[in-house]
Amino acid sequence: MSISLFKTLIAISETGSFSGASQKVFVTHAAVGQQMRRLEELLSVDLFDRTEKTPRLNQLGHALIPKAKAIVFSYETILDDLTGDPQMIGELTLGAVPSTIRGLIPMAVKRLINTYPNLHIKVVPGISSKLLDQVESGNLDAAVISEPIRIPTNFNWMPIIKEELTLLTAPEITEKNPIKILTSAPYIRHTRQASVGQLADEWLFINNVIVKDSMEMESLENIASMVAHNLGVSIVPNICVPDDLFRSLQKISLGDNSIYRSLGIIMRNDCSKIKLVQRLYDQFCETTIKNIS
Repeated sequence: MSISLFKTLIAISETGSFSGASQKVFVTHAAVGQQMRRLEELLSVDLFDRTEKTPRLNQLGHALIPKAKAIVFSYETILDDLTGDPQMIGELTLGAVPSTIRGLIPMAVKRLINTYPNLHIKVVPGISSKLLDQVESGNLDAAVISEPIRIPTNFNWMPIIKEELTLLTAPEITEKNPIKILTSAPYIRHTRQASVGQLADEWLFINNVIVKDSMEMESLENIASMVAHNLGVSIVPNICVPDDLFRSLQKISLGDNSIYRSLGIIMRNDCSKIKLVQRLYDQFCETTIKNIS
């Protein structure tokens, strides 16, 4: 019995359809149907309700999913158990908040690929809440995100670094008091859907700072570009500011009552690539230590 049959079954469970599973396991819709027919023949049971146009997992099908995941996990970690080192081949699908893609992600991924050249890493950008949903659905193996308010019990959270949020301004601004700057200059806001935007709003509220909103953006690079043209100021993660492109920009501390973002990597406890993600996590930690020192 091929392990691919169980992988396809799991993909159907996670995506909710044969068409969704076909995209996840990189086969045609017809091939998914054929694989599931084959699995049912081998097990001598019906796993799907086919009374409607779209086949759905029946009670037996749902009951088989945890066992299928255990089988796939055991299969993919056999070599790990024998050698103590994960197979650094194949693909790792990694989500990442946009503010990490200019520096943290490429530096850590480069170090990992230099050591394991047969590894292919697919990076998917997005805001923390949406990336967390994709990890939960199985579309992502892991994601680098801001720490959620609540971490689901079936997830593993590994903190990487705490980033201080800082006020980003153009060099033309001579004032050094962050509150005076924020109450006088146009404010470029991170999207409120992003964790950084929510943290910045929290700091503004706590400190009774009323800003003059001028625009709202999701990309840190775009925000920095607007600030560089003196179109406004913004509150951004300090370490993730793209210094190479915007060396002239000022980063002004928010003061003693500054606010921090906890950045880390999250994955499901039943992720079949736990040891691989752990290797990547080690690279993240080494990268941040070098950047800070």
